[in-house]
Amino acid sequence: MINDLPQDQRPREKLAKHGAGTLSDAELIAIFLRVGVKGQSAIEIGRRLIETYGGLSQISRLSPSDLEAEHGLGPAKAAQLCASFEIASRIAKDSMKSASINDPEKIYNFMAPQLRLQDTESLYVLLVDTQLHHTRTFTISQGTVNLTVCHPRDILRPVIQHQAYGFVLVHNHPSGNPEPSFQDDRMTKDIVKAAELMQLRFVDHVIIGQSIDGREPYYSYREDGKL
Repeated sequence: MINDLPQDQRPREKLAKHGAGTLSDAELIAIFLRVGVKGQSAIEIGRRLIETYGGLSQISRLSPSDLEAEHGLGPAKAAQLCASFEIASRIAKDSMKSASINDPEKIYNFMAPQLRLQDTESLYVLLVDTQLHHTRTFTISQGTVNLTVCHPRDILRPVIQHQAYGFVLVHNHPSGNPEPSFQDDRMTKDIVKAAELMQLRFVDHVIIGQSIDGREPYYSYREDGKL
C-alpha cells in the first residue's frame, strides 16, 4: 500500500515537496483515488487504468458509469476523476479568454482538453478580432466517428452575425491521426473561397489529434502552406 512506501515516494508527499509536475500520471490519479483496494494500491490502480486505456486523454473520455465499473473505483472515485478532467478543460478555456491565438500550438492548447474527450468529430469556429484575440467559440456540428459534414454558410454565419474580423476553424480526429482527409481538404478550399468573397480573415484550420511517432498532435493548414 502507499503507506508502506518511503515518505519521499508517496504521491502527496512528493507533490508537497517537489510540485505536481514531478508526479507520474499514475501518481496523479492516485491523489484523487486516495486509497486503493485489497491487494492493489491507488498508484497501481492508476497504472492499470493507463495501461488499459493508453493514457490520461483516453481515460478522460470515459463516462462516469464506465469509470465506476473499474475495479477499485466506484461512484465517488469515478465522480472525482470526471470532475478533475472537467476542471482541466475549463481552466484551458479560461486561460484563452481574450488571448491571442496566432499560432496552431496555442489553438491546440486551447481546444485539445475539450476535444480529447470526444469520440466523434466535432467542428468549432473561434472568432477573433483584429489583434487575433479570441472573442467567442461556436459549435458548428457534431458528426460521426470519422466525418464532420457542414456547409460554408454554417461556418460563416456566426462570424458575420457577430461582426468578427476573422475566424479559426477547429475540428478533431477521434482516431488520433491529425492528418487531413480528402473531405477536410475539400471543405477547407470551399471555406477559403467563401471567406474571400465576404472579405473575412480565415486565420487557420487546425485538426486536433494525438502525438504519433513523436509528431505534433495537431495539423495546421496555415503551417502547411495551404492557407
